[in-house]
Amino acid sequence: MRVTGFTFIKNALIYDYPIVEAIKSILPLCDEIIVAVGNSTDETLELIKSIDQKIKIIETIWDENLREGGKVLAVETDKAFAEISKDTDWAFYIQGDEVLHERYIETIQNEMLKYKDNPKVEGLLFHYKHFYGSYDYVGSASNWYKNEIRVLKYNPEIFSFRDAQGFRKKPDNMLRVKQIDACIYHYGWVKPPEKMQKKQETFHKLWHKDDWLEKNIDKAVEFDYLANIAQLELFTETHPAVMENRIKAKNWKFDYDISFNKSTLKDKFKAFCKKYLGMDFNYKNYIKI
Repeated sequence: MRVTGFTFIKNALIYDYPIVEAIKSILPLCDEIIVAVGNSTDETLELIKSIDQKIKIIETIWDENLREGGKVLAVETDKAFAEISKDTDWAFYIQGDEVLHERYIETIQNEMLKYKDNPKVEGLLFHYKHFYGSYDYVGSASNWYKNEIRVLKYNPEIFSFRDAQGFRKKPDNMLRVKQIDACIYHYGWVKPPEKMQKKQETFHKLWHKDDWLEKNIDKAVEFDYLANIAQLELFTETHPAVMENRIKAKNWKFDYDISFNKSTLKDKFKAFCKKYLGMDFNYKNYIKI
């Protein structure tokens, strides 16, 4: 069974992406990892070259004109996917702020072996934990996506959908997937406040035009975490081992009193429907089988 990882990254150092940890977390599962390294203004290329011999780097130029819906992220994902060797059975996608816990490696291997020759299964669906503010809190409101596809049965007809959160198959079909007992840890909202502010001011350019940015993105030195969250819960488990040094090096303070959590009417309605009516309104870009 051949497994190829793939991802993309640009300016990892400027925006403090845990891309090294992301790649290292899936290395034990992969025979090769394709990394599309964008035209960075920092030492991202050298950083990726230093990780492991399994990595194949392709250097790319981001299209600065793609400023709607995060489309450029999907384009960069597709560039990496296109470099996967045709003898690959499974493709493991990881984004630059996502990390796999080592506790799930055996489970994922077993699930890949189980469904490798089953043509009905086109991907494996993962649970998600979204960390916010620090490594001690995870988002618990309904606006955080709960699941997403991260392992794909290799098929050149598959493409990255919208802003690269998920995938579809040409011409525009959702993938049929199996939910597995494994979780992706998303650290995109855990950065030093000054770096998070830089990310907010720059990254939104991939979704919106300048007039929107002027109206909606505050000019500040540091990102105000407390002003931008409604519901968190304490994280009481362990982080992936590859994150240990990054967590120890954390040099900012973020405290949140979970007793102040405010459940919106929308969240309460969704919770009621799911508990008593079996209805789930969360976004799904896949077909569970």
